[in-house]
Amino acid sequence: MYNVFQNNIMSSFLNKLRKKEEPIIEEEGPVWDDRIFWVSTLQKITFPVLSNLAKGSLRKNMPYESPSLEGQKFSYLEAFARVFNGIAPWLELGPDSSEEGIVREKYIQVTKKAISNAVNPNNNDYIFIVEPKQSLVDVALFAQGLLRAKNQIWLNLQMDDQARIIRELKNTRIIAPYENHWLLFTSMIEAALLEFTGECDKERLSYGVRKFRDELYIGDGIYSDGEEFASGYFNSMVIHPMLNDILKVMRKYGINDGEFLDVQLMRSSRLSSQLERTISPEGTYPLIGSCMGYRCGVFHLLSQAALLKILPRNINPAQVRSALTEVLKKQFAENQNFSSSGWLLLGLNGSQTDIAENDINTGSLYFCCTIFAALGLDASDAFWTAPFAEWTSMQAWNGHPLQKDQSIDF
Repeated sequence: MYNVFQNNIMSSFLNKLRKKEEPIIEEEGPVWDDRIFWVSTLQKITFPVLSNLAKGSLRKNMPYESPSLEGQKFSYLEAFARVFNGIAPWLELGPDSSEEGIVREKYIQVTKKAISNAVNPNNNDYIFIVEPKQSLVDVALFAQGLLRAKNQIWLNLQMDDQARIIRELKNTRIIAPYENHWLLFTSMIEAALLEFTGECDKERLSYGVRKFRDELYIGDGIYSDGEEFASGYFNSMVIHPMLNDILKVMRKYGINDGEFLDVQLMRSSRLSSQLERTISPEGTYPLIGSCMGYRCGVFHLLSQAALLKILPRNINPAQVRSALTEVLKKQFAENQNFSSSGWLLLGLNGSQTDIAENDINTGSLYFCCTIFAALGLDASDAFWTAPFAEWTSMQAWNGHPLQKDQSIDF
């Protein structure tokens, strides 16, 4: 089934996109082309991971590329958790009669089968290895994906699979997180347990939230990632998106610290405006900090802000769509970031192994899928239907009217 799906449905989307890119000063194509490109790119990146895991062949077929051999046992969970985390909002839209809706239904079914294999100790692709400390990262990303796709995935899993997932989430309680963004991994897992079972370890749930709220906020939408500040994208990749999703659960269940959600969303809105300004007219962005192999995953928050509808009022959602589309085209319109068998290569734009930290491996690279969060917006949403709009750096370098940047003090 999976090969037929890949050859027929995926190629149908890709055939619509085989056009030369036009200069930025020329008229853009129909707005539908953007969403078609996003969905086809999602398929291009995620299909090898999902289809192999659904068939029980992920360990057999997924390559391992890394400066270190130490991460191989975690690589498979990293790949799947990061794929699922990024596409979960899109899956949550559910199936419909459109061409995209038919594709989405197949991905929902493949994802459920992949999860069933991943959590089954008797399956060749049982990939939940709870061993301090790396597994904490991706169990948390998996848990966040489950929260994002509760109706289409979690509620439609077999009871045995749900029970196994709950066990795997609880197994991470033996892991003590580092005093940085890892604190939010424990909080995210407890938020998922609270949502799915009604119970959690409230101290593990709240400690990370309080730490970032009370001690690690620097100002103007930026948190320090631990006691020592370092430049980079971790505010966008992990800190803000996790705080937003954790706090939504805390507020839902009347936990006092959930009251911080309103301020946190305003801080996310501010950071999203800064991220939008970093995208050049060519779809490139500053190469600052670690984890450059995550590629467009550095825009996790910007895509989530569009999904949650918390973009600043002075930013047109269409300019965010247009900017992120240009980023996706820069990195994935061609095949320079894929191996001959379709797996992601270690690097930023091509095979560039020297940029990878020792804990980065093939599985890690699938964090790029977090850029797809905005696909959780229905195709009829203005984010997708509004005409092409210049983003801030394009407005500036084309000499067009430009609004000044405005900081916040809360």
